[in-house]
Amino acid sequence: MESVLGRYRNLIVLVGVLFIQVLGLAVQVRRSTDTDSSRLIRVWAVTAISPFEKTLVWVQTASGNLWHNYFYLRGVRAENRELKQEIEQMRIEQARMSQDADQARRLQALLAFKEQFISQTKAAQVIGSSGSEQSRSIYIDKGENDGIRPDMAVITADGVVGKILHVYRSTSLVLLISDQSSGVGAILEKSRLQGILRGMASGEIGMEKVMSDEHVPAGEVVLTSGGDRIFPKGLPLGRVTRVAPGSDLFLNIQVKPAANLSKLEEVLVVTKIDERQATPEQTGPVRAADILAERLPTVPPKPPDASAAVSPTAGQVPAAGAAPKPAQVKPKTVAPANGLAGSSPVASKPTTSSPAGDSVSEKPAADNAVVKATPKVEKPAEAPTQPPAQDPPQ
Repeated sequence: MESVLGRYRNLIVLVGVLFIQVLGLAVQVRRSTDTDSSRLIRVWAVTAISPFEKTLVWVQTASGNLWHNYFYLRGVRAENRELKQEIEQMRIEQARMSQDADQARRLQALLAFKEQFISQTKAAQVIGSSGSEQSRSIYIDKGENDGIRPDMAVITADGVVGKILHVYRSTSLVLLISDQSSGVGAILEKSRLQGILRGMASGEIGMEKVMSDEHVPAGEVVLTSGGDRIFPKGLPLGRVTRVAPGSDLFLNIQVKPAANLSKLEEVLVVTKIDERQATPEQTGPVRAADILAERLPTVPPKPPDASAAVSPTAGQVPAAGAAPKPAQVKPKTVAPANGLAGSSPVASKPTTSSPAGDSVSEKPAADNAVVKATPKVEKPAEAPTQPPAQDPPQ
């Protein structure tokens, strides 16, 4: 017996250890915690592996912080410099565009341009769609009873959807812009090229009537031009996705609609559009009326009253180069017919003196003949009746 135990001692110890381990697993020795109970072997495994996991996580975090805080920041500094330069350039561009916008508003007010504004809309819910691929339209739950009329614009918060085609008592049929029979006046936002937005048989949307020699970049925004008198100007229609030369003189421009036409649930029907003229108050601190007033000829000053024009008094001579004054009325004494000195004058008749110095009587023709027939009494040259002229006051 001793020889068997001595010979197989190691094997017996190994079997005993394995038996104890299997017994422990079979009995499922548990260790209670606050939240849940866990097996003893799991506790041993977690206790043994946790330090290694913590060390690995710490090394990984430290290396990541080192990369982001040092090596990666070397490229971030250069990127920050480029972004700062771009921001400064955009600020300059913003100031220029602000000046252009103010100028456009002033010109609108000066030229009395009219603008269209959406003043009233009615919300509607999509209740159905067309059953064929050839006709792309939807039905909404608002109709004639709600004030809906044909050719009213239908929009969403993202962009244009279509227009009202048929109106019934409580429902309406909306023709989408992706339909082949639809047509919307369109204009490109930057290049300001105008065309017509139509639907295609494949369900896509294209812009027509743009000449092939024009440059239309991909990604440019397409807006409503307002020329169709249905959609107000400036509503988003979509964005250019592809431009290709066509078989004729026009380009084939493919446009992605701004509104998701395949997932429409609620729409807005534009029931009223206000068309009002730009007012000077919208032009900022400098109004167009002020600019127009500066360019118009000024009103000449009001002439002085006739009573204020008095002939120069004795001792005053008009300055050299002064404009001749208007005709003035002064009395003239007619000498007696016999020419005797000391006789009383016959009468004093007012006469009008012209700028040339001639006196014209204001009496009738008969009285003038009598006056002209009477001889004039010449005064001696050595006895002037008026004092000599004096220099004008400085």
